[in-house]
Amino acid sequence: MPLSVRLIIGLGNPGPEYEATRHNAGFWLADHLADDLKARFTLEKAFSALVAKARFDDDTVVLAKPTTFMNRSGQAAGALMRFYKLVPEQVLVLHDELDLFPGVAKLKLGGGHAGHNGLRDIASVLGSPNFWRLRLGIGHPRSLGLAQQVVDFVLHPPRRDELREIEGVIDRCRAIFPALLRGEFTQATSQLHEANHG
Repeated sequence: MPLSVRLIIGLGNPGPEYEATRHNAGFWLADHLADDLKARFTLEKAFSALVAKARFDDDTVVLAKPTTFMNRSGQAAGALMRFYKLVPEQVLVLHDELDLFPGVAKLKLGGGHAGHNGLRDIASVLGSPNFWRLRLGIGHPRSLGLAQQVVDFVLHPPRRDELREIEGVIDRCRAIFPALLRGEFTQATSQLHEANHG
């Protein structure tokens, strides 16, 4: 039986000025999951993260939002993985994805970082790319007909119609979490990917 996810890391940048930006989509989903699991985030300096602990099927599930900037996300991921004696396959990273349109989300195990600094740092600190990723589409400035540079684009809030799509996909992601936490990855993946076309 595949290992179930026990550590969920939402990616984003800390601080109120980044809260509503596209790059923080991973934080948005992490906040909703903590609510769903009735867990509360508290600052744990030893892990360089806001950490929420929950119980699911009599096991501990840890959610984290690194308090470092995005390109140092591996610091929290590595410290938490070692502390809880987990392997990369039990780690799920929630992150924004330029290559997917707003309203689309994809789940996958392993792979490259496609220029995403948070993923790059986590793979380097964990010493393996074999962690799960839940990719939340935010679109790309070119595919959305914008002249913005990518760096500028990810650090701005989504437009109203894009935000509606992203909020919708966050709800669909929340629906697959019980399956993910039970290690039912095939079911979670097909449920999520079907919803992308629904």
